[in-house]
Amino acid sequence: MSIALKNVTKFYGEQAAVNDISFTINKGEVVGFLGPNGAGKSTTMKMITGFIPASSGEIKVCDLTVDIDSLDTRRKIGYLPEHNPLYLDMYVREYLEFVGNIYHVPNIKKRVDEMIGTVGLQIEQNKKIGMLSKGYRQRVGLAQAIIHDPEVLILDEPTSGLDPNQLVEIRELIKNIGKSKTVMLSTHIMQEVEAICDRVIIIKRGAIVADDKAENLQYDDQHQVVYVEFDQNVSRSQLSKIPTVSNVQHVGGNSWLIETNTATDLRKAIAQFAQQNNLLVLTMRQEERSLEEVFKALTK
Repeated sequence: MSIALKNVTKFYGEQAAVNDISFTINKGEVVGFLGPNGAGKSTTMKMITGFIPASSGEIKVCDLTVDIDSLDTRRKIGYLPEHNPLYLDMYVREYLEFVGNIYHVPNIKKRVDEMIGTVGLQIEQNKKIGMLSKGYRQRVGLAQAIIHDPEVLILDEPTSGLDPNQLVEIRELIKNIGKSKTVMLSTHIMQEVEAICDRVIIIKRGAIVADDKAENLQYDDQHQVVYVEFDQNVSRSQLSKIPTVSNVQHVGGNSWLIETNTATDLRKAIAQFAQQNNLLVLTMRQEERSLEEVFKALTK
């Protein structure tokens, strides 16, 4: 396991920011770590990196115990905090060489060249960091996080404040990095998770409430929405009389969205309705819940 947490708790005074959480992340996985503000995401990431100690429990990175093998685990981790701590008066190359020398990276100038190419900093490499846009500063942050070739990459809100074009570029960059690294990614952008992550962990009030692939995440809610298209016109009042239907929405033409709040498969009732009224069903499908809907339901 690249990352393993077992019964980890973190108290700030008498307040439990993280409460008895356990999970593992395998080598080569890109995992989205989601939760509302104050849920414990940044605290958990800081404990994994060794930035702050856990109050209790065990954290391992690449089979090394974080609070025992502190320096060795930090060598294996690349960390980009939520607030990217860059030296704004340093030049890009100067800063990356500085960070690389802290990690005793061999052939540092060659490695800096590689990182500049990897994160797309070629046209900005001779500028001071303070002159860069938010997007390019994030690239510098990513470069410093991976310059020592870590096995594990921890990214806390890496795309915060970026414009749409920068978002796409940084997502692609993270996705490419994730092909060879274990990546743990915190974000509030659900499309980002769906585009990048193999798996999702959701935390609420310091406790894990979901851990699965994004498409497999569910919650205990019987709400169903079915899209249906008939071969001829049908009225809203007719559709509203189908057993268990709670809402009917006209999409256009002979197409409708029909909702229910029961566990009974609504599609059977719609098929029976069509048969009774001599209607032909051209298309019928159950609408999938979006990751955003699941997130809201699990964390509200």
